[in-house]
Amino acid sequence: MAYTTIDDPSAYFQTKLYTGNDSSRAITFDGNTNMQPDWCWFKARSEAYNHAAFDSVRGTTKLIRPNQNNAEETHSTTLTAFGSNGFSLGGGDAFTNADTVTYASWNWKAGTSFTNDASATGIGTIDSSGSVSTTAGFSIISWTGSGSGATIAHGLGAQPQIVFVKNRSDTASWNVYTVIGGGGKGLFLNDNAAFDSDSSYFNNGTASTTTFPVGSANTANGSSDNMIAYCFANVKGYSRISSFVGNGNADGTFVYLGFKPAFIIYKNTTNAREWILLDNKRLGYNPSNYSLFPNNTDTGSDGSAVSADLLSNGFKLRTTSEHDNESGNTFIYMAFAENPFVTSTGVPACAR
Repeated sequence: MAYTTIDDPSAYFQTKLYTGNDSSRAITFDGNTNMQPDWCWFKARSEAYNHAAFDSVRGTTKLIRPNQNNAEETHSTTLTAFGSNGFSLGGGDAFTNADTVTYASWNWKAGTSFTNDASATGIGTIDSSGSVSTTAGFSIISWTGSGSGATIAHGLGAQPQIVFVKNRSDTASWNVYTVIGGGGKGLFLNDNAAFDSDSSYFNNGTASTTTFPVGSANTANGSSDNMIAYCFANVKGYSRISSFVGNGNADGTFVYLGFKPAFIIYKNTTNAREWILLDNKRLGYNPSNYSLFPNNTDTGSDGSAVSADLLSNGFKLRTTSEHDNESGNTFIYMAFAENPFVTSTGVPACAR
């Protein structure tokens, strides 16, 4: 069996940096020529602006804020098209294209239409639809909330390890389900809180190869509300969602991934600490990999802190910060590859 089924991770995930110009424009990804994104997440790097996320299921100009609990908004001059190898932007909106402001965007491809009639298939208890890539272990799933415990089909054919859930209709926090925490605990993407033990988020359920659980909470399954979820499964050599324990030392914990990471999010689940986001483009070499914070507007630690080394087969913490490496605390993480450690033809990747 091949080590990985994805030799070119850039076909399914891309980080793109650019500078805003206050004018309508197309942004093209690097390298791969067939990466039409389905989820695009933006953050200004030089200004303390809110994060902004768009997806192909909800449609262009439909913005939700990963760092806030706002309902879905329509901004006509933000993301205006999902391109065949990038995306198009309108002019002047601070979320995505203000003049001279530097931005980072993180982009995932799903690409295959998905529809599930729960009564017909017997999968899940609420009808769902969206876009899915079984190859990349990623799906975007939409449904109408019922206000009570339920299961939702995700289309992955594998167990999602993490699911980000947002009520689009109401002012409501982002609920985060993890297999590590289980259905009796939840996190909040827009908040630094530790695991919250509350079965109303995910009904004490467990994600399976066909469904993920939701509870009665308005944040997870609001009655008659429009809901959206971003679901991720592990794919050998491309993505890894798991946990590590901090050691509180600048010679920090090494986390084996089985690939050279292009993108990592991690979160201290034991104590209330910031979410941390790293990628291989800001700054782009060890030991100065800069952090951004998914739950706030900070421009990040560009030039002022070292969080981790990105290595050929994983990452190693390089800080005593309690947000990154608090001793004895459990952290969840989600990572995507720049290169697999070993390709399907047996070629190894190298550290940078």
